[in-house]
Amino acid sequence: MTDTPVAGDEPSPQPEGVGALLREGVLKLVRAPRLGRRSVRLLVAMVVIGWAATSIYRVQPDEQGVVLRFGRWIDTTQPGLHVHMPFPIDTVLLPKVTQINQVQLGNPGVPGDPASGRERQMLTGDENIVEADCAVFWKIRDAGEFLFRVNAPEAAVKISAEGALRDVISRTPIQAAMSDKRQQIADQTKTVLQSLLDAEHAGIEITQVQLLRVEPPLAVIDAFNDVQRARADQERSRNEAEAYANDILPRARGDAERIRQDAEAYKTQIVNLAQGDASAFLSVYDSYRVAKDVTAWRLYLDSVDEMLRKATKVILDTSGKGVSSVVPYMPVTETRARPSVPPSVAPPVVLPSAAPPAPAAPPTPGAVR
Repeated sequence: MTDTPVAGDEPSPQPEGVGALLREGVLKLVRAPRLGRRSVRLLVAMVVIGWAATSIYRVQPDEQGVVLRFGRWIDTTQPGLHVHMPFPIDTVLLPKVTQINQVQLGNPGVPGDPASGRERQMLTGDENIVEADCAVFWKIRDAGEFLFRVNAPEAAVKISAEGALRDVISRTPIQAAMSDKRQQIADQTKTVLQSLLDAEHAGIEITQVQLLRVEPPLAVIDAFNDVQRARADQERSRNEAEAYANDILPRARGDAERIRQDAEAYKTQIVNLAQGDASAFLSVYDSYRVAKDVTAWRLYLDSVDEMLRKATKVILDTSGKGVSSVVPYMPVTETRARPSVPPSVAPPVVLPSAAPPAPAAPPTPGAVR
């Protein structure tokens, strides 16, 4: 009974030493002229030992053992010595699981062929079209699932990677895909691709996704470059405007704050002066309520004193009684401008004898303002 591998891989050959010994022993016994009981027993023992030896197999460090029982996968073993049912009941496949395989997406194909360009064209998140190429590196993670759950591993990886890349780019704007988001797109593609393969139990591990090229189609690349240059100029103008604003706004805010503080100081000064005047008026009013005549006369004298302190000329009425001896014109300004003379030097002033003027009657309180 022979076994046919399901996944297309050749089963590992059985140990050559045991088979050679069996063949040599059988030939010697067949060619012998006579077979005694001892020879028959020896022959049977050799056959049993050789058949039992086919149940021992060794898995190398870079391999996994896939045990088949009558062609059906029953177990996956790790590196080391193992035992299974003797041949032909069980057989073992030993695929390499550490070998890194590569699948190229976006193969340029035949130059000038529009079909190869359309296969690489993808729609971005902002409804632009780009052509993307990438390389996918993978290895076998579970040899049993890889051999018996995937018909064409390389084609499966390629189709799944193309779908994952289109999914990620369809959620990414074209500017991000062509500039600072390339590594992020590659990482997201690896995650999506691994989840797709795990959902199908493909037994494949994606080690790396490398994004090679993301560019607009050749037919519109010149127009796209013009748009990029215009956006660069826009960004430069925006930066210059922001720099100008950062220079003007702080100074304007400083001037506004200074004006506000000056206004606050002026407000405080005016309010304090007004409160002082009001307090002075209230104190005078309280005095007036207590002694109206005295306060009115005092206010009159203060007003006259304030008025005469600012006057440059004083003219007196000489028509009244008792004031004929007073000089009708007194140059107050000139008198104030004269230097002061010590009393010992100044000549005595002699006034004509005259009766002292009668004191003027104080004004009525109602006439004081």
